[in-house]
Amino acid sequence: MAEKMVDRVRRLNGMPEHIRNIGVCAHIDHGKTTFSDNLLAGAGMISKELAGELLVLDFHEDEQQRGITIDAANVSMVHQVHDSEFLVNLIDTPGHIDFSGDVTRAMRAVDGAIVLCDSVEGIMPQTETVLRQALRERVKPVLFINKVDRLIRELKLDPKGMQERFVKIITEINRLIRNIADEGFGEQWQVGVEQGSVCFGSAVHNWALSFPYMKASGITFGDVIKAYETDNYEPLAEKAPLHVVVLDMVVKHHPNPIQAQKYRVPKIWHGDIESEVGKSIIGCDPKGPVAFICTKIVVDKHAGEIAAGRLWSGTVKSGIEVWMSMNKKSVRIQQVVIYNGPKREIIDEVPAGNIIGLIGLKNIFSGETVSEGQIEPFESIKHIFEPVVTKAIEAAKPSDLPRLVEVLRVVNKEDPTLFVEINEETGEHLISGMGELHLEVIENRIRTEKGVEVKTSPPIVTFRETVGIKSPQEVEGKSPNKHNKLYFLAEPLDEGFREAIRSGRIPEGRIKKHDDQLVKTFVELGMDTKMARKVKNVFNGNMLIDQTRGEVHIGEIMELVNDMFEDVMKAGPIAREKCNGIRITLVDTKLHEDTIHRGPAQMYPAVRDGIRGAILISRPYLMEPIQTLQFEAPVDYMGELSKLIANKRGYLLEMHQKGEQTIVKAKMPVAEMFGMTSELRSATSGRGVHYLVDQSFEKLPNELQGKLISQIRQRKGLKLEEEQQA
Repeated sequence: MAEKMVDRVRRLNGMPEHIRNIGVCAHIDHGKTTFSDNLLAGAGMISKELAGELLVLDFHEDEQQRGITIDAANVSMVHQVHDSEFLVNLIDTPGHIDFSGDVTRAMRAVDGAIVLCDSVEGIMPQTETVLRQALRERVKPVLFINKVDRLIRELKLDPKGMQERFVKIITEINRLIRNIADEGFGEQWQVGVEQGSVCFGSAVHNWALSFPYMKASGITFGDVIKAYETDNYEPLAEKAPLHVVVLDMVVKHHPNPIQAQKYRVPKIWHGDIESEVGKSIIGCDPKGPVAFICTKIVVDKHAGEIAAGRLWSGTVKSGIEVWMSMNKKSVRIQQVVIYNGPKREIIDEVPAGNIIGLIGLKNIFSGETVSEGQIEPFESIKHIFEPVVTKAIEAAKPSDLPRLVEVLRVVNKEDPTLFVEINEETGEHLISGMGELHLEVIENRIRTEKGVEVKTSPPIVTFRETVGIKSPQEVEGKSPNKHNKLYFLAEPLDEGFREAIRSGRIPEGRIKKHDDQLVKTFVELGMDTKMARKVKNVFNGNMLIDQTRGEVHIGEIMELVNDMFEDVMKAGPIAREKCNGIRITLVDTKLHEDTIHRGPAQMYPAVRDGIRGAILISRPYLMEPIQTLQFEAPVDYMGELSKLIANKRGYLLEMHQKGEQTIVKAKMPVAEMFGMTSELRSATSGRGVHYLVDQSFEKLPNELQGKLISQIRQRKGLKLEEEQQA
């Protein structure tokens, strides 16, 4: 009797040299899910006839209806190369930019990425984004050029024309790898045809070719062209099956967990590498203490919260007690599961180096470190783009209000890129997402999957607050009992620091002990060494520095100062929007000798008032979210595109022609972009498309500042006097 897949997985998951953890990522509609279907069919997990139609890893109803991947999906399968079997843990990720948070989280769990690229469309904006997300986590890429059949059937290219097209895509991918990857990896990870880290094929027709496979099998591109010209391409799937060619490439070019953890762990875990737990994590030791990072949560009505993620060290068994670092509590693991798309298989124990699911970790969050004993948590997972579109959401029936609050908490767990604000006092609930589609999908799931009928407001944009100058004087924050005084300055954070925080070069979080590498980074960015050692907190792109001298009790109040620094940075003084790019300096303190007189009730108001006051005299202003977009439309619509961009306060960055298409790059304020998809369609007779390239916050024009601040304060029910002070 044939061995079941779960038994084969169980047999191999204790052999880390034979494990490959990989993700499939690409621009939207470049064929990822069809591609993943074929890999599953090759592993015998679904019927070959249905591969490409079943879309097994798009198992949510709305994914099937919309024809896009919304959630990352995990699956474990076994692939044989010669006489050896390999366990491949695969994650299929979304391509739409609104769901890019799932790509970022998936990249924390995997060691290798298959970047898919449409041979006709070439490198698209989202291809670059997913590559950036992979390389930021030190995930090694290989390339699969998909939809080669279109070059033959639609573009009628000869072998020379096809070769030119391939060379152009490979060169561009290698340029991106060289520019984005960490030092030492850019050259090392270049992809190339001859070494076999590039494959060509058609996911929809289930065939692929790589240079090593062509040499071994004798199949050439001439055979492929002939097959399509004679309309006899079906035998290609037998002669060059996609799953064999691609998984051979994965086994050869992607690292196993033991190799990958040596260079990945120092980047994402900042604990002591020489400690027992450090050696175990970096060495992928199954006998060491458990260290697991959760990258995705699915809430199942029967099993509760299922935390999917990567096991970096130790062996997980059901029944063991573990510590959750963010929740600061011990819990017991009830079940350990491995993934099979929508199905889960329960397994007794799993050693380090695998992607697994854990059941029983109540109230876990994405990015949570789960360990035996308390260890330094893994670096938080940093998303490339932030939520910029917000809607107020309420239950259609008042009786559903308690259920809505519960559902919003669940939805926020399942998708951490969604920002949910539940105000128990006012009853206002806000959801912020990456874009209109993101929020539309969430609303739809709340209605259909969670069964709560909701009403939502029109979308609004989230802004950021920052300062224009250094405070002309120190601002005093006084405690209610008048015994404690703190003096603060606010100033704009240098652009170099902002960029370093954005890129993850400076990790966010409270700094208890300065490591030499962090101090070196601060100094390289222009800070003197003394001050570099006084940075206490990096939060939401803002920085807190303690420049007090000789203050005996400063260590005792520093956590309270940190609390209120973070509080003000979450809701700034002019419109209660998040702050960004502000450097706050604690210059001096006068503290009461007695601990009882400087508790939270005294220190919190003093710190909060001092920081807010310093910001208010430093010319604060609002920044609005700006998206850099790429528009594509036939040349005839160039004028219509320019007019559309100008009407929405946008401005052109570049414009060029590629064949019959005009490609335009422009910066557009998100506030003006609601409903733009339909306007673009009508302006270009349905033939124009747009993609997100980048996102940033830039100063809102001066003439709009006062009006918008008043509108936001009114909407939030804030007094207007404070704003007049600003």
